[in-house]
Amino acid sequence: MNLKNFMVLVLAGLLVISPVLAGGCVQTQTIKDVSPKEASTLIQNDQNNPDFVILDVRTRQEFTDGHIANAINIDFYADTFRDELNNLDKNKTYLIYCRSGGCSGKALNIMAELNFSKVYNISGGIIGWKAEGLPLVK
Repeated sequence: MNLKNFMVLVLAGLLVISPVLAGGCVQTQTIKDVSPKEASTLIQNDQNNPDFVILDVRTRQEFTDGHIANAINIDFYADTFRDELNNLDKNKTYLIYCRSGGCSGKALNIMAELNFSKVYNISGGIIGWKAEGLPLVK
């Protein structure tokens, strides 16, 4: 076999095996909006899951006035917001919300850029949550 034929054979082999090897390295992301009812179902299904985090991105005062049970608060308007997100475990599942969905939608994009694996944003925010008659805690 001459060198040219050998190189063609090697390259053909690489074309076949490369997708198989790369497949193990591909990370999939789930980054999407969900309705308040879908969010409520997620919370119920994951209530005992330590890798499920509810993240309220409103101000501390808004959070104190009423939030979804077990939510943690990271203020979207804080100078440290992006850094605080970046310090979170990117392999956990996050459900995020704000007042009406605008800031949490922006936070959703930031979390996608930071390579979080699963993030769900409540469409309509806490306003939509309350409109569905879903509970809050103070």
